[in-house]
Amino acid sequence: MPADMNDYFKKKKPTTPFGGGDDGIKKSNDSMPFNKAPKNIFGVFVIIGIIAIALVIFKPFEIINSGEVGIKVRTGKFDPKPLEPGLHFYIPILEKIIPVNTRVKMITYSNRHHQVAPEVSARYEGGLKRNPAIRVMDSRGLYVDIDLAVQYHLRPESAPQTIAKWGMAWEDKIINTKVREIVRDVIGKYPAELLPQKRQEIAKEIQEQLRKKVESIPGEPVVLDSVELRNIQLPPKIQEKIEELQAEKQNVMIAEQQKERAKREAERKAEIARGEAEKKRIEAQGLADKIMIEAKAKAKANELIGNSLSDKLLRLKQIETQKEFNKALKTNQNAQIFLTPGGAVPNIWIDSKSKKVQASVENAN
Repeated sequence: MPADMNDYFKKKKPTTPFGGGDDGIKKSNDSMPFNKAPKNIFGVFVIIGIIAIALVIFKPFEIINSGEVGIKVRTGKFDPKPLEPGLHFYIPILEKIIPVNTRVKMITYSNRHHQVAPEVSARYEGGLKRNPAIRVMDSRGLYVDIDLAVQYHLRPESAPQTIAKWGMAWEDKIINTKVREIVRDVIGKYPAELLPQKRQEIAKEIQEQLRKKVESIPGEPVVLDSVELRNIQLPPKIQEKIEELQAEKQNVMIAEQQKERAKREAERKAEIARGEAEKKRIEAQGLADKIMIEAKAKAKANELIGNSLSDKLLRLKQIETQKEFNKALKTNQNAQIFLTPGGAVPNIWIDSKSKKVQASVENAN
């Protein structure tokens, strides 16, 4: 372009408020140091928004709650180390995290239809499974329904290997099949009418065999907490027969109790009678012993007295008796006295006035 034209356009360039020409523009730029700041802040917000949208769409994180473990899957392969509860990030498309429940769960086998209370459902947190009662045959081929409740939980440290091998349906493959197998084997050994009597023994055998079966699985993926035998539903005919037998046993038991009560009452009365007879025997024996002792004592006394008698002693006794009669005659002079021949006693005297006979027996002892 010719020089004169350049000079022309330079002269025609508009001036700025801060001065004309390049100096004015330079001065204007120097006087506004923050004129580029709004553009930088807007870019930062844009980047943050893009990141937030990506987090919402791809969600490259997973929160593992307490009572759970996380299993990280990287390009289809399970990481053998479980993730503890907390926040964990992963690479979308290439990785994902599967939360697995390790809380205690319950599986029931029952034909009873009932609603579970809300607090119960919340307590189990989805860990309660209901199945129909297990129908098996007894030793004679009769069908019996078994009502069971089984508590179990997944072993946390081996959860990735368990899910990798058994899948998310591990409960049906491990617990359900083993329970049905064990119940069928145990119940099949007994006739139906003996099942109620063997209830405790059967419950213990089912629990022991199921625990042994579960623990024999390689890696022990599941922990068996408890097995409860709730009910044994027998065929109606067998149930009626058992009830009849129970009623007969009850009647026999009542009769035995009455018989035992009567026996005890008879024994009590017999014991009382024996006691009374023994008492009378002892009293009679005591009386006989008393009479015997008195008789012996009297005989002994008479023997002693007889041995001590002599003619001189008898004469002395006669004199003493005569003396007493003499005293009586002084009081009653009308009395008549009769002396036995030979001077033996007793002597008899009669009051002649009153004609009253008075006998005085004096033993010449």
